[in-house]
Amino acid sequence: MLCVANTYEKYWPFYQKYGGSYFPKDHLKKAVAEIEEMCNILKMEGVTVRRPDPIDWSLKYKTPDFESTGLYGAMPRDILIVVGNEIIEAPMAWRSRFFEYRAYRAIIKDYFRRGAKWTTAPKPTMADELYDQDYPVHSVEDRHKLAAQGKFVTTEFEPCFDAADFIRAGRDIFVQRSQVTNYMGIEWMRKHLAPDYRVHIISFKDPNPMHIDATFNIIGPGLVLSNPDRPCHQIDLFKKAGWTIVTPPIPVIPDDHPLWMSSKWLSMNVLMLDEKRVMVDANEVPIQKMFEKLGISTIKVNIRNANSLGGGFHCWTCDVRRRGTLQSYFD
Repeated sequence: MLCVANTYEKYWPFYQKYGGSYFPKDHLKKAVAEIEEMCNILKMEGVTVRRPDPIDWSLKYKTPDFESTGLYGAMPRDILIVVGNEIIEAPMAWRSRFFEYRAYRAIIKDYFRRGAKWTTAPKPTMADELYDQDYPVHSVEDRHKLAAQGKFVTTEFEPCFDAADFIRAGRDIFVQRSQVTNYMGIEWMRKHLAPDYRVHIISFKDPNPMHIDATFNIIGPGLVLSNPDRPCHQIDLFKKAGWTIVTPPIPVIPDDHPLWMSSKWLSMNVLMLDEKRVMVDANEVPIQKMFEKLGISTIKVNIRNANSLGGGFHCWTCDVRRRGTLQSYFD
């Protein structure tokens, strides 16, 4: 079966040249240096940093339903979500990410031995039936119409979700139906976390939703960043609860900077260390000023080259431990 790849038109030459191979070596070298520096800065800020195991993602693997090679183990946010004292492994939806959990198993087993709960969500077969073979590839207008109807490239054949489509706010967890997270996956999470946690579906004006952090990012109790290009249809839920909706400034990343798997709005994909400290792109001065006006200190770190691989600070990390008590912000 032939699956049509879908990318932004401006990056077609890149994928035609590099499809099936590694990311460009020079760019990857710069990205690695940025992430090493990010880890060093996190350590200096008092954060314990643990790294996934190296895996050879170029090896081909085969299941009864498909053949593929791997992608990477770079974005723990995509595959892991911590709720209370439980670590949940997401099932994922891309065939190239089917075995991504292997990079994190040693870390998860260690936490499990030390008392954490460990849950692996039902692994999908990722058979052809999970994907809509007639999903429109080029027409953004058609995608807007389908998104409004709750239809995406993934079907409801079996549960699937990426952890990065969920965002936590105390006892409430918000999730979007996206290209990689379907309603069956959301319902599995809802049933699994009940009655202690409530899962709410929210949606946005976005023809190609995938991962929520560059669209809607909770940065503290009662405080959320909301992408002005992708307004939330359920924003009144937050306003009625007394939340402050913060509109981030337009990103300043140059048009010619490669963002092969994401958008410029990774500028709002920040990492809150606590209520008063945030890790932010060193080049994004406007959003730094925004945080400073909110009384939040900015920790400026270079991440532009790492952005190109598909994620910002929140994507490159998964927070396992945080101080504080469980609160309810939507009673």
